Order: sequence, then C-alpha cells, then structure tokens
Amino acid sequence: MSLATALKSGDVTLLPGKRDEDWKWTDLRGLLRVLPAASPASDAALPLGPFGDLGEVEIALVNGRLRGDPAALILAAGQSRVLRLRFVSTAEGSHAAHISIELGEGAALTLLESYEGLADGYVADAGLEITLAKGARLERVVVAADAEGAVSVSSTVVILAPEARFAQTLLTDGARRQRIETRIAHPGALAEVRLDGAYLLAGKRHADLTTVVEHQGVDGTTSQLTKGVVRDQSRGVFQGRIVVEEGADRTDARMRHNALILSDKAEIDAKPELLIFADDVQCAHGNTIGALDEEALFYMRQRGLPETEARALLIEAFVGQVIERIDHEPARDLALAWAADRLRA
Repeated sequence: MSLATALKSGDVTLLPGKRDEDWKWTDLRGLLRVLPAASPASDAALPLGPFGDLGEVEIALVNGRLRGDPAALILAAGQSRVLRLRFVSTAEGSHAAHISIELGEGAALTLLESYEGLADGYVADAGLEITLAKGARLERVVVAADAEGAVSVSSTVVILAPEARFAQTLLTDGARRQRIETRIAHPGALAEVRLDGAYLLAGKRHADLTTVVEHQGVDGTTSQLTKGVVRDQSRGVFQGRIVVEEGADRTDARMRHNALILSDKAEIDAKPELLIFADDVQCAHGNTIGALDEEALFYMRQRGLPETEARALLIEAFVGQVIERIDHEPARDLALAWAADRLRA
C-alpha cells in the first residue's frame, strides 16, 4: 500500500494507515477520505527555489509534469555535475512523479533537491531511484518547503556499488501530512553513507522522516544524525532502521536522533532501530527528546541577551550541527539561512 498506488488507481483503501506498522504515526487512510482530481498542467514561469540559481542544470517537475532534459540525471563515468531538482506544486489537486538518477563509475553529483508548495491543499507523491556505480559520489541536499495544507510523500531508493559514497542532508518544515522516506542498499565493500536530517515544525504541521539502511557486505560505514524542533501543536516523527545482515562483518554504523519540544501540545514519536545479525561490528544508536537547556539560557541572559534572542541562538546552534555537515559550501550557506528563517519565524 502506498500513496502512489492509491493515486494511480483512485482507490483510497490502498492508502497506508495506522494499522501499517511503518505508517502508524502518519495515517493517510484516516486523513484522505476522497482523493482529489488530477492537478492541472502549468506552463507558467517558476520563481527561484530555495537553492536560487546554484548549479549548472535545473530539472523541474511541476504538478508531476517534467520540465527539462532527464538525460542530465545520468552521469557517465568520471563526470561531475551540480544539479537542481525541483518538485513544484502550483495548484490544488493530486499528482505523482518518478525520477531515476544514475552515476557511472567515479562520477560525482551534487543534487540540490527541493519540494515547493506554491498552492495549498494538494496531494503529491514523488518517487526517486538512485544508482551509484563503483567509486561514485553523490551529495543530496533536500529542502522540503511544502504548503501548510498539503499532503506530500517522497520515497527514495538508493543502490550503492562498492566504494561509492552517498551523503544526504534533509531539511523540512512539514505539511498537513508529510513523509520523506529513504531506503539504502549498502554493499559494504568500503562504501560510505552519511544520512542526516532536521525537522523544524510549528503550527499544526507534521513531518515524518523514515530511513532504512541495509548493510549487505563487509566493511561498510553509516553515520546518521537527525535533529528536530517542534512547537505549537506540531508533530515530528523519526523512524530510523539500520540492518546489519549475516556476514556483513566489520560494519561501522552510528545513528543519533535529538529533538527539542518547545510546547506542551507538540509531539515527537521516535523509533530508532538496530537489527544486527553479524558478530564483528561496531554499531550504536542514541535518542534524546527534551526542552532547551535552562542553564545555558540563564547563562546567555546574564550576559545581556534578551530571552527571545537567546532561545533563537540556542536552537539555531542545535540544528546547525546537522547543516554544518554539508560539504557543498554554497548549498550549506543557503540551508543555514533557510533554517534560520524558519526558526526565527
């Protein structure tokens, strides 16, 4: 069951719901009693997205319809590129899109991906398949800026070859219902994965960050850091699963989720999991949920900072630990500015 299959068939009974273990905190079946009509096509010019004009190529999917040459998403061996991939919703209704990205041996791609809600009340599904050949490198920086009344699901499958490197940083401020899922087939064999995210939620927004990494061979590395901030009546969901299969010896996998709750009515549901079927491994996971450090806040106020500014600085520093891990400096600067705008709002 998935949003994609429900949109294709028009059958709401195919939506995932709270009886599905992986979707129990992001119930679409109970929310959507009727699927909206298909979103209309649009030829209107798009405003600049969160990444401005960074990169050499832009590919946009507007209400599920492709603009740009998808050949730019296929990199030959040794090729290097910085590319903007935009999923833009400009009207109410429902739409789905599917994209494949392939990197040849030793290729390098910086993927600046955005989800942009220019209308309200839409239902959108995006599917991505990413394949990295031996020694390829991909840094994926995602800004999910869906509309407040939107229902949005993004599902990504990543398949790595030996010695490949995949790095991801996801930033979101949620939607009416939003789920961003990443599943990685990790071969071991000196391949590396960095899987980071931050959710910054206010009002009644909802964000679900779900990840699954399956280590299938020896000598693989995964490092995962997720931070969350919720206030008002918002709800954050983190589900992280790392599976170390039998024979995947010498795996080094670390997962950490830390979150701040800034309101009595806000909610966080977290489910970090390590499933280990090999012996010679180094694996750990941690999960903390709490309020701002009152001692640090008192220290800053004693030095003349107003309480509002002191709180904002502490929260920005907390989230900044995720964003600072972005390698691409211009994207990192824009991501820091985007997060600061959301936090100060």
